[in-house]
Amino acid sequence: MQQRDKLFINGKWIAPHGAGSIDVIQSSTEAVMGRIPEGSPRDAEDAIQAARAAFDGWAATPPAERAQYLRKIADGLKARTEELAQLIATEVGMPIKLARAIQVGGPVFNWNETARLLESFSFEERVGNSLVLREPVGVVGAITPWNYPLNQITLKVAPALAAGCTVVLKPSEVAPLNAFVLAEVIEAAGLPPGVFNLVTGYGPVVGEVLASHREVDMVSFTGSTRAGKRVAELATQTVKRVALELGGKSASVILDDADLPAAVKGTISACFLNSGQTCSAHTRMLVPRSRYDEVKEIAARVVAGFTVGDPLQEGTKLGPLVSAAQKDRVMGYIQRGLNEGAELVAGGPEAPDGLSKGFYVRPTVLGNVDPRATVAQEEIFGPVLSVICYDTEEDAIRIANDSIYGLGGGVWSGDEARALKVARRIRTGQIDINGGPFNMTAPFGGYKQSGTGREGGKYGLEEFLEYKSLQLKKPAA
Repeated sequence: MQQRDKLFINGKWIAPHGAGSIDVIQSSTEAVMGRIPEGSPRDAEDAIQAARAAFDGWAATPPAERAQYLRKIADGLKARTEELAQLIATEVGMPIKLARAIQVGGPVFNWNETARLLESFSFEERVGNSLVLREPVGVVGAITPWNYPLNQITLKVAPALAAGCTVVLKPSEVAPLNAFVLAEVIEAAGLPPGVFNLVTGYGPVVGEVLASHREVDMVSFTGSTRAGKRVAELATQTVKRVALELGGKSASVILDDADLPAAVKGTISACFLNSGQTCSAHTRMLVPRSRYDEVKEIAARVVAGFTVGDPLQEGTKLGPLVSAAQKDRVMGYIQRGLNEGAELVAGGPEAPDGLSKGFYVRPTVLGNVDPRATVAQEEIFGPVLSVICYDTEEDAIRIANDSIYGLGGGVWSGDEARALKVARRIRTGQIDINGGPFNMTAPFGGYKQSGTGREGGKYGLEEFLEYKSLQLKKPAA
């Protein structure tokens, strides 16, 4: 068991002000796998003050020097790849093979990519008689989720540091142990004291201090839409910059000329990644009504190939959910979908055979779902796909847009030009065309209640910068 009893503040590992601790539960066994400090408002205050004191010096550090620190951090994480992959697979439940590639490989890439961007990014330009500067926004409070814990931390902390900001990080208390490894790597990289600070604890305690504190210039939050609304509400009191990456109910639109087996398989894979615990998961599959029977047959066959089991076993394709509460929530949604008239194509609300321990659920496909049904409108955050039939292309676009969310999605067609035309009409931040792969340098973020702001590549770096215009006196003619 990993016992963490100190917070990382002002370049040192220090004891928290309170004596409380939080248990970290192994998702596959339900056993306690670690403990972390239950941070207090005073701990958050100390971290904010450390970040404020360090800001001027870090902001004045040349970008090339900041980039060197980022590369050291990337190298430090890469050296601990297997340790981190095992840790996150145990915390979250993602199968180990995927955890290595996504949960650790993604962060290593993004730290390096941010360093590369920083070496070529222009922080000033001439516009007429003005010199326009890009300057760091200031002290950043980063509040991160449990589903892709290290990568969501990276997408906030790396560009914030690159921009010249200082950071106070509050990771999810559900999957926090990887954040301590990152803090150790940052310490070893020699980052100046106070530039990065780690305070663990609960959102309503530590998170609310970060969102409301007048010395925090920006808060970047990833999590549920409900919690994001609370963060934004608190932040408005000090008119701070707010970036929110929230929920999703993404539609995969399969047009009538698509390669149906490829489209159904691709959609299911995009729905079930990380056991469906992905905000941009394609959880609504829109199919031509005339091809529904074919879709059912293909979907049942594809789902049968998703081996559910111990995430630390190399052959597992689908691990457990992260917690008992999440398991109960997902099973409840499956049952509600059936109660509201959906057809069970695969899976169901019962626990998988032979897996009585651990937070496992059956990968489930619900067929012939009404577009207004609960399972078609609310974010489930589990391996549950709703198949919705449509009659015309216009009907499909209308259903895809009939959501309070707008984060991800997909369009499948034998004619790429047609797919692009449909994609342009869907109100969402990112759309895969015929299964196009995820691009970590493209902007990621959402429309509507999926949030504000963007992460990834140069777009993520720009979130942490302010504009300043210096009006110069024009030389005499």
